[in-house]
Formats: sequence, structure tokens, C-alpha cells
Amino acid sequence: MSKKEKSEPGFDESLRRLEEIVGQMEAGAMDLDAMVTAFEEGQRLVQFCTQKLNEVERRIEVLVKDGAGADKTEPFTPPVALPPA
Repeated sequence: MSKKEKSEPGFDESLRRLEEIVGQMEAGAMDLDAMVTAFEEGQRLVQFCTQKLNEVERRIEVLVKDGAGADKTEPFTPPVALPPA
């Protein structure tokens, strides 16, 4: 394992840490300085997770059939989320 792999958390670990930070902030048990520090860490984690998701999205390809019935690949296009009712 390289130094980079050891020092940088992965997506899942980053997401868990982000959820932990949110829980602590929602509990209201932090003083102002701790909350600002946690917010800054959370912002970095959000940026990291978003970057990783964008990288994965670009790599995903979906197999589809063309008009002649042959298989082809095309870039993955995520479904459009509908606004809550």
C-alpha cells in the first residue's frame, strides 16, 4: 500500500466521518470554535466525496441495444430526480 493510500481516507470512510460531524453539530454539544472547525472539515469532506462521485460517474458505461439489436456502450446518464411532492 502506498503512502497516499494510507494517508487519504476513501469515499466510505469520508462519508462516515461527514455523517459523524453532522450528528455532533445537530446535537448542539459543540462550542463555537469546535463547530467552525467541524464545519471546515465537513466542507473538505463534501468536496472530496463529490469529486469521487463525479469520477465514478464518468467511468460508468451502460450497455444498451441499438436499433439493429447490436450491443453498444454509451456514457451513463443519471436519472433526473423529481422534486418532492
